[in-house]
Amino acid sequence: MNQPQTSRLILLTGASGYVGGRLLPLLEHAGYHVRCLARRPTRFVGSVGPRTEVIQGDVLDLASLENALAGVHTAYYLVHSMGEGRDFEKLDRQAAETFAQACSTQGVKRIVYLGGLGNPDHRLSKHLRSRQEIGNILRKSTASVIEFRASIIIGSGSLSFEMIRALVERLPVMVCPKWVRVLAQPIAIEDVLAYLLEAAALPDEVHQIFEIGGPDQLSYGEIMHLYAKERGLRRWMIPVPFLTPYLSSLWLGLVTPLYARVGRKLVDSLRNPTLVSNNLADRVFAVRPRSTVAAIQRALTNEDQQFAATRWSDAFSSGSVPQSWGGVRFGSRLVDSRTATVRAPATLAFQPIQRIGGQTGWYYGDWLWQIRGFLDLLVGGVGVRRGRRHDQQIRVGDPLDFWRVEAFEENRLLRLQAEMKVPGRAWLEFEVTEKDGATIVRQTAIFDPVGLFGLAYWYALYPLHQFVFAGMLRGICRAIPNELQTNRNY
Repeated sequence: MNQPQTSRLILLTGASGYVGGRLLPLLEHAGYHVRCLARRPTRFVGSVGPRTEVIQGDVLDLASLENALAGVHTAYYLVHSMGEGRDFEKLDRQAAETFAQACSTQGVKRIVYLGGLGNPDHRLSKHLRSRQEIGNILRKSTASVIEFRASIIIGSGSLSFEMIRALVERLPVMVCPKWVRVLAQPIAIEDVLAYLLEAAALPDEVHQIFEIGGPDQLSYGEIMHLYAKERGLRRWMIPVPFLTPYLSSLWLGLVTPLYARVGRKLVDSLRNPTLVSNNLADRVFAVRPRSTVAAIQRALTNEDQQFAATRWSDAFSSGSVPQSWGGVRFGSRLVDSRTATVRAPATLAFQPIQRIGGQTGWYYGDWLWQIRGFLDLLVGGVGVRRGRRHDQQIRVGDPLDFWRVEAFEENRLLRLQAEMKVPGRAWLEFEVTEKDGATIVRQTAIFDPVGLFGLAYWYALYPLHQFVFAGMLRGICRAIPNELQTNRNY
């Protein structure tokens, strides 16, 4: 007798990312037993269903993969290194080879993978070439592989949609390079998820590449015009024959949430047409993708609610992935810690801390933070354009300007790890404690420098830090509702 499909164990990689984060609740709702692979399992505390387990592991670590894949029937491979540096192709290749080996060892029956459209006979960008190479590597495993190849994904919080939305909303006149006129076949994120979900129920012997896309073939420029029409905006686009991917990425970093490194890879990929060449998916799946206009309308519905369920920048690979720094000898840890005592309960004292960054800003010298973000963009960093997922809600793993939330305890603790380019590791921590009828707000900046350059970096900025950090703590205290300060030690 065949095993019931929903009793089969599913491994989900990339569950903290844009697509994986939305697929997880759909798998749970369908009744599947899901196991999430995560480098930081604490990221999922309190956010998964009762039949879902989270296991620590890394796609580059064979032992952890074999442990995670034990007893698994179907494995979703939804990870990539787009946010990494020049070696992203090598990292993706190593990860896929390790994953394929572990699947073969553990007898996994099926791998489901989401890649990118593009004619392999043409000169593909590094990103698209890598995405298709990953599919070829996974097919070397003993498992059957279902590979979906998609073009532009339209959805609230998606990389492409955030770029389109930011450009159209902010620029009434746009200077458009050649890549704006290249054809693509957009697909709604809801339709991508429907395909991925249906793949779990296919017979084990299905082993195929499926090209998926909506019914429209459009350029980025035409998609921006459709977006503008839905928003009731009039926009003018001026075509120009220049603007290299590098210059375009810097330009995008200034006016959109993208940062230079991801922007450059995205723009480079847009020079390739990404069109569906066959209708095989229509014959196998029940999904009938919606139009681009319908996809935009759906995305706008979520955007107008201020935040999306997941965003492209939620994935750790979308920023500078925190490095292990194994084997690196750090200098003495440098700490700037200061406190303020306020006459307010911890629940009120923590409110401005929980809102920090994004539209709220940093309570002091926001223009200095913007300059620091711009300099970070110039050297390929994340800048401050990522903002935050929601103006009040926060969770571990969230990107927050050029930081990422490392620890969060309601009304008590917020610790951010820096993802900007620095010669070492940096954290910014806020802690609130009640004592003797008052509340102590502690703000701590921590820096682990690498070598003499790291030390020089810290001490060169030390005078500026004195103004910024002291001003930030004062601003936080002023923003506490109905607070009365009794002592300050800035």
